[in-house]
Amino acid sequence: MFLQVIRSRNRTAGIYRNASRHVGTKNTEILLRPQLDINGVITNKEEYESSIRRRMLSEEYLTGLNYIVENRPKQLELSQKISLLRGERNVLGEQMKKGKSSSIKDRLTSIKEELKPLEVEAKTLTEEIYRRAEMLPNLLDSTVPKDTLVNDIVEFIHCDSEEDAMRKLPKTEFDHKLIGEKLNIMDFETASRVSGSSWYYLIGDGALLEQALVQYGLSKARRRGYKMVIPPSIVRSEIVHACGFKPQDQNNEKQIYELIDENRSLTGTAEIPLGALHSSTVFDTSTNFPIKYAGVSRSYRAEAGASGKDTKGLYRVHEFTKVELFHFTTPENSSQELEELRQLQTEIITELGLSAKVLNMATSDLGSPAIKKYDIEAWMPGRGNWGELTSSSNCGDYQSRRLGIRQNRKDQKVAHVHTLNGTCMAVPRVIVAIIEQNYDPETESIKIPHVLRPYMDDKSVITKN
Repeated sequence: MFLQVIRSRNRTAGIYRNASRHVGTKNTEILLRPQLDINGVITNKEEYESSIRRRMLSEEYLTGLNYIVENRPKQLELSQKISLLRGERNVLGEQMKKGKSSSIKDRLTSIKEELKPLEVEAKTLTEEIYRRAEMLPNLLDSTVPKDTLVNDIVEFIHCDSEEDAMRKLPKTEFDHKLIGEKLNIMDFETASRVSGSSWYYLIGDGALLEQALVQYGLSKARRRGYKMVIPPSIVRSEIVHACGFKPQDQNNEKQIYELIDENRSLTGTAEIPLGALHSSTVFDTSTNFPIKYAGVSRSYRAEAGASGKDTKGLYRVHEFTKVELFHFTTPENSSQELEELRQLQTEIITELGLSAKVLNMATSDLGSPAIKKYDIEAWMPGRGNWGELTSSSNCGDYQSRRLGIRQNRKDQKVAHVHTLNGTCMAVPRVIVAIIEQNYDPETESIKIPHVLRPYMDDKSVITKN
């Protein structure tokens, strides 16, 4: 298996051209084409325009939206003409069975000649409408900050303000990389020689700290009703696309590794195989929602170092362990469940004793699937800045329409479920925050958070291995 990297040179240029490889305008081997609500797009045209502009997307998206609105009547007109001609053909076909008629035969020939170009035109137009509709971003929750340049801080954890966090944990000459190498719990030099830049070894208590974080995170999730899953790390590329992971998303932050000639990709997060767990499923009316999963997996990101920032240490790497939370739920409950996801994440960061802030992310920081998104960022003294530890998103029916996940409702209607995802534990970045916030240069040791000690042989500190 050979890998290639899907990269984007800028956020939106050529998105319709480059995304066409995986756009679901047709059925695939495993998925029906996206079950998009074209009429809903047209009815809510102003809301979609607002979503595009507030997300600071290119005019190409607005062009696509206008194309849908302008060409939908033509598509319906073509469909009606084709339907009438096919109906006439069926009637004449029945008449032909009762006795041959040259006039009927001539008309059938004429209908065939009329239908062929109409069917080709209708098929081409329909596929183009669906292609452009599939690329539209989700609508936005009314509580997402309107100012796309300013993040809305929801709350601080273990500090009262950014200045308070900086005062308690000032910028230091000791970043996590220097500390980790000094204590022999991580090795970047050997990893660079073995694998390349942005790879690493965790050794001794460094490796134990990773496993402690995973077990602690899974324990918290299980107590909240999440079922554990170990998902595959390679999935079909149409699944990646259906979940909303496109090469041009989020300022070059959604770059993926593909297996050449296999139409498969390495997963950047367990969100992708977890979302696909119920693909092409219709839940019955007795289903007890939400259905909640906690997936632990290795994650692969090709973007490490691509932007020229955060190339040092563990903050931005090509491969890492992550515990991901995923919900399948009803449209009525998804907003509340996002708040519950955020509360669980806040509880985890609080119990780890980390100074952090919770952000209601601005529109320009939301990927196409997200209606609303929260991030938690910890103060990282070695970086002299805040760094993202978790995110949680309500994706509405964006993913379920592309993955074919529906529910039979008690009102006899079939509706698409809503999906949510959230980070339980993105291990390397949490390690960064723990090391940089808890390092004591006088004793050359790292204080282990109390909740992790049972998973680390009851040690209270990490010292030189």
